[in-house]
Parts: sequence; C-alpha cells; structure tokens
Amino acid sequence: MAASAPNQTAACVPRPWVKEVVVKATVLTLLGLFLALGYGWAKPRFYGSERVAGFRLGVLHGALMPMALPTLLIGEDAPIYAPNNVGRIYKVGYIAGINLSGLLFFGFAFRRPRNR
Repeated sequence: MAASAPNQTAACVPRPWVKEVVVKATVLTLLGLFLALGYGWAKPRFYGSERVAGFRLGVLHGALMPMALPTLLIGEDAPIYAPNNVGRIYKVGYIAGINLSGLLFFGFAFRRPRNR
C-alpha cells in the first residue's frame, strides 16, 4: 500500500462567511456614504420652513431620516422632521418612509445568496 500524502491546506485562506461579511460591510459603508451625499443634496430642497408638509413629504422625510445619521455624527445639525406639517397624515407618511428606507437599506444587507 502506498502512503497517503498529508492533508496540506493553506492556513491563510479566509472562510467563506468571513468574505461574505466583509463584502456586506463594504457595500453598506459605500451605500451609507452615497446616501449621505444624497441627503446633503436633498436637505435644502425638501426641508423648507415655509412649506406645509403632507403625506408625500412625510414619506420623503422618513426615507431621508436614516440618511441623516452620518451628518449628525460629524456634528452638523440636520433636520429630520418637518415642524410645519398637517398632523397625523404627515406622521403616517413619515413612519412609512422610515420603514421603506429600512427595508431597502437593511433588506439587501441581510439577504442570503441562493445556493447553486
């Protein structure tokens, strides 16, 4: 009988889950930076003090609210809610916008690839 060769595997080969976590963290970071730039563009256009915010602006403000986090973390005072709004309808739109934004942002982050 011939002696079998010892099992030689490279010790520095990353595990598949490590690669997946690194890729997802990188994508989330880049997406967050892109969204922060988008928030910087949208802030002066959609948070006017003279504007009465309704349902549609509530959805937009809710969707933009998570994007304000990088701006708030660096110390800039960023509006995340319109004080001049129509009431309950604006708040319903705001909550819907937050949920839609969270679904899109975190839904892709926690999606598992299909097994082939």
